[in-house]
Amino acid sequence: MKTKLTITADSDVVRAAKRYAHGRGVSLSSLIEASLKERVEDEDPSFTERWRGQFRAASRDGPRYKALVRKYV
Repeated sequence: MKTKLTITADSDVVRAAKRYAHGRGVSLSSLIEASLKERVEDEDPSFTERWRGQFRAASRDGPRYKALVRKYV
């Protein structure tokens, strides 16, 4: 879903950006969107994003589970 975004920039920068986008056959909006995506994707993932899906529930029949039950229960 696309969302409208209003930005403020120096008029010289806007003119140069429009020429740049036009020279590449893309809209200024798509150029800005691509730039923002690039910036966001460069960020390191959060702790939860890095570890999501990396753990499995312990099997109650496994030796590790039994050892933990003996130790803590």
